[in-house]
Amino acid sequence: MNALTVRAAAKINLRLGVGAVRDDGFHPLDTVYQAISLYDDVTVTDARQWSLRVRASDGRDVSEVPLDERNIALKAALALHAHHRLGPDHAAAVHIEKGIPVAGGLAGGSADAAATLVALDRLWDLQTPDEDLLALAGRLGSDVPFALIGGTAAGGGRGELVQPVTDAGGWWWVVVESGQGLSTPAVYAEFDRLHGEDVGPLDEAPTTELLAALRSGDPRWLARAVGNDLELPACTLRPDLERTRTDGLEAGAVTALLSGSGPTWLFLCTDSLHAQAVRLGLIDRGHTR
Repeated sequence: MNALTVRAAAKINLRLGVGAVRDDGFHPLDTVYQAISLYDDVTVTDARQWSLRVRASDGRDVSEVPLDERNIALKAALALHAHHRLGPDHAAAVHIEKGIPVAGGLAGGSADAAATLVALDRLWDLQTPDEDLLALAGRLGSDVPFALIGGTAAGGGRGELVQPVTDAGGWWWVVVESGQGLSTPAVYAEFDRLHGEDVGPLDEAPTTELLAALRSGDPRWLARAVGNDLELPACTLRPDLERTRTDGLEAGAVTALLSGSGPTWLFLCTDSLHAQAVRLGLIDRGHTR
């Protein structure tokens, strides 16, 4: 049987500016994505019928991950199949080896969907044009186009309009998971509740500053430029998250940043030795992941 594996990188939002909800129910975003070295591996194998397996070799809980068409990776596979009008003789078994936390604000599902598109395109030698893959990705979810592009990129629209940006840094982040997931729709609903009709137009000035920091390669400048408009609503729903933030800063991190809609925290460090020291400080404070 033919099989192919694609590695799917997690993403973080170095900036996540959120505007007032649109008529279509989505919030406009002004964001900067960055891929980090935390991965899922997606393997696709020729099969007589569609199937999906999800496993985590490190023992993390994946019981909440759906194994049917609710899973965005399987949606991606079926979307590519339909795009090329393939017959029933084309099907695949999709196996996801999870290394990215589930419901952690790191876009693991979106990364899996993008990896599935690429893996099946290569497995079946479909030679899908990049613009078609990006269009399929945009219909699947806001973070999927970035997962196809990777690196560091600015995002607009609801996040699906992606443009690579210059990034001169080798950034060191300590990632701290939460034992409990956090619903993205719930966080956006809390954002709306907290702000009511006071949400103004998106301000592009913070992103301009952030892009300059990325070009500089200076972690302390980057620390001053990152930000996330969903941090307050996430911490309102989960007050325990404030404790994790405090622990990371007390452990010596340059800054703390909530990843996406949470609940994963990111702690920026100046280099690998500093990151190791912050990691050990967080372990001393009871954080094991």
